Amino acid sequence: MDVAVYNIQGSQVGTLAIDPAALGQDINAPLIKQAYVMYHANLRQGSSKTLNRGNVEGSTKKIYKQKGTGNARHGDRKVNIFKGGGHGHSKKRTRDDFRLTMPKKMRRKANRNAFLAKLVDNEVRIIDNLAFSAPKTSAFRDFLSAVKIDATALVALSPTETSADNARLSARNLDGISVIRADQLNCFDMLNHRYLVIGKADLEAWLKGPQSQTGKDAKISPLGRTSEAAPKSPKAKASN
Repeated sequence: MDVAVYNIQGSQVGTLAIDPAALGQDINAPLIKQAYVMYHANLRQGSSKTLNRGNVEGSTKKIYKQKGTGNARHGDRKVNIFKGGGHGHSKKRTRDDFRLTMPKKMRRKANRNAFLAKLVDNEVRIIDNLAFSAPKTSAFRDFLSAVKIDATALVALSPTETSADNARLSARNLDGISVIRADQLNCFDMLNHRYLVIGKADLEAWLKGPQSQTGKDAKISPLGRTSEAAPKSPKAKASN
């Protein structure tokens, strides 16, 4: 599969060959959905709570006298049957755990398969050099128009190159535009946006980096490991 590569002026300057087999060959919708639900569930904090009548702010004064009004007997206005009152059975501050998990190889396959789905729908814009001379929102807006971005977009930028800082500052104030590190691409963010914008070098690094290990080699010889664990030195024998 040959994908067009553009410059920031919107002109095609080349193509990038991507092997669909390395991305799963066919779109696996159940796998993508499972990963999407996992990423979505892991965003929940699980710390929601509601107020009971003792937590509601307000006076505890009796709203009217006990007898002689013809109304029901009431104390303050903070009971649950009044507007603005507390909950009859309030949710206490107990942290719920909504976290889901998937095997690492399945998660990586889902992320790469979601990228394949974006390629099939022609919703990926590969840029040869995604760098700007100065942080300027209008320049980034013109760039999006040049590459025909007319809806929400996820912009993946290099986590290490300082040249991406201006692009990051330029894109953060635009509605419908989200910025992410290129090495943290996942199906949840990709599917929540119509388009994906990524630099050519960053995409090649993502395709050939740790995300490419979806088999046994992910455990045997994982990529991206900074340093091997230092071997433990044998304990010195105590002298008699």
